[in-house]
Amino acid sequence: MAEQKFDVIIVGAGIAGLTAALYTARQKLSTLVISADLGGQLLLTEEIQNFPGFVSIRGFDLVKRVEEQARLYGARIVFDEVTAVEETGGMFRVITSTGAEYHSDALILAFGKSPRELGVPGEKELKGRGVSYCVICDAPLYRGKRVALVGWGAHNYENAIRLRDYAAKLYWVFPGEKPLEDELLAEVVSKGDVELVPHSVPVEVKGSRRVEGLVVRDLKTGELRTLEVDGVFVELGYVTRTDFLRGFVELNEKGEIVVDRLCRTSKPGVFAAGDVTGMPYKQAVIAAGMGACAALSAYAYIMEKRGRKVALTADWRHVELPKEKREERGLSLKLH
Repeated sequence: MAEQKFDVIIVGAGIAGLTAALYTARQKLSTLVISADLGGQLLLTEEIQNFPGFVSIRGFDLVKRVEEQARLYGARIVFDEVTAVEETGGMFRVITSTGAEYHSDALILAFGKSPRELGVPGEKELKGRGVSYCVICDAPLYRGKRVALVGWGAHNYENAIRLRDYAAKLYWVFPGEKPLEDELLAEVVSKGDVELVPHSVPVEVKGSRRVEGLVVRDLKTGELRTLEVDGVFVELGYVTRTDFLRGFVELNEKGEIVVDRLCRTSKPGVFAAGDVTGMPYKQAVIAAGMGACAALSAYAYIMEKRGRKVALTADWRHVELPKEKREERGLSLKLH
């Protein structure tokens, strides 16, 4: 595989990572975002009422707006899981679970909490090859195919709807009597081919090169059943997972990344933002602010590394939007 080199790599596509990508891309740094999902914990939030500029907005909608901004300025987003990072030859090397390798001058760690895994045989081997932790990222890839959703709770209502509308058949696997309240559940099963698989837990993901099935155990009878599916979507919430960073940057007793007021870690060239840091206030607006801070600090680091001194006080630079975006926002001046 050819070496893929970027000015900055951002690990995580939650509000901190996407905001960082928006700011680095606006500074004309080639920017790559790597994340197992899009939106992180914000996708669990049905309504946000304390993000400046919005009286009320869904977590999903806020994420999509910032993602659009970041992409507009040139940021690239890859859905994969980072498994290792190291410094080599004055640059940073990032390796993912699919074997991809990327290099950058600066690194921003903004992955918040990571998706909770099933912890069953076959899952690790088939990540990115049918096992996904992000419905909104990967559902379109399974149009007309058979998929399983593992998860429950109100935040999985939209996940089920989205998968139902794309897939030929959806198996919804959950350990209880029902995955969510009756009214919402009735709406999910009102269309398409949705089969509920209650009182069940996954015990194995089957497949050689790609997912071919999901083995589940009935908690009441102990009976095993293999669901023939092309994709397994795991939506079980999030956990803090920073073990792969031990010895690379300083972590506190909770496993969170230690940063200073400019979001710099203990290793020069590596920055961190959002819930993965020791910041005690786990709020979306604070994570976004830290993402912007980390991005500008990364820009200053890269410029200094290249022999240029910078004094960043604000980012008011005007960037011309594409014509279709100007018209979409009513910004086109039409003379008659």
